Amino acid sequence: MKIKNIECWSQTMRLKEPYTIAYETIDSTVNIFVRMETDTGIIGHGCAAPDEAVTGETGETVMGIMNDIIIPVLKDADPLRISMIMEQLKFDVSNGPSALAMIDMALHDIMGRKSGIPLWKLLGGYRDRIKTSITIGIVSEEDTVLKAKDFVRQGFSCLKIKGGKDVEADIARILKVREAVGRQIEIRFDANQGYGYEQSLLFAEKLRGAGLELIEQPTPKGKPDMLGRVTQEVPLPVMADESLLTLRDAFRLAQNEIVDMVNVKLMKVGGISEAVQINSVARSAGLEVMIGCMDESALSIAAGLHFALARPNVLYADLDGHLDLIGDPFAGLIDMRDGFLYPSENPGLGY
Repeated sequence: MKIKNIECWSQTMRLKEPYTIAYETIDSTVNIFVRMETDTGIIGHGCAAPDEAVTGETGETVMGIMNDIIIPVLKDADPLRISMIMEQLKFDVSNGPSALAMIDMALHDIMGRKSGIPLWKLLGGYRDRIKTSITIGIVSEEDTVLKAKDFVRQGFSCLKIKGGKDVEADIARILKVREAVGRQIEIRFDANQGYGYEQSLLFAEKLRGAGLELIEQPTPKGKPDMLGRVTQEVPLPVMADESLLTLRDAFRLAQNEIVDMVNVKLMKVGGISEAVQINSVARSAGLEVMIGCMDESALSIAAGLHFALARPNVLYADLDGHLDLIGDPFAGLIDMRDGFLYPSENPGLGY
């Protein structure tokens, strides 16, 4: 089997409701899609969600990498030799993790379609569903509570609250949300690198009785020692997100016991193949794993979901990046009920 035809296109999708995090406000996203067709008629799809602040890419750079480097490598290649292809591309593409994730995703889709097996089962099939958090951006205290109540009414039992711009305001927002939704709802907090050491300790101390599940990336990614000090001092689990981009990052975080948990995003790390290795490092070090996302089409959310379902030590999911997109060509690919995500039983990614 050989790859004969490759189509790649860029699509800008607006969000139904813009949201704010510690360092920016997002009202739209650019996703790049690829369609690979083999000489046997099997078709695989992939998606990239570049984010200059996180992955170092833009839609334009991903399209350039595709046309100049990736497509010449893929043409007439055997799509089932995923390791061989991805190792060559990793050597040629050093600054395009979401581009690599897109290709890795499409190759896994082809493998699943060729075998006639859903990817989550092909990768291991540990569980058949997983709970996802739903995100609330930085808004006023009143609006945070209103959004939290609305999500709970929709069936979500895990809220992820963004912050990092004003620690006192963040503390007040979380206390109000906890009061409004009760103790049975899980609350996670993501500072997106917005705090320093003292702010992180103040945040954790003031919320000691609030029942927070975790705090994600409280400090800047370029200061691992500060992140490690926070992890040692605060009484709740600390998760790395922006600090984890590569397999080497995972090793350093684990070796130096810098965090308790890691957020693995396919777009950051370069796809399922790399996520498998990072997850193994995390498991060997006793680090809990969450599969997260960017603002992504349901296609790449499906890839993250299939991976999350396959691995026993992936205990958390934050796979809500598709829910607010307008004009997603793969909308409907994910089955979500009462805050749980269910995979398709169709082969591959299920499209």
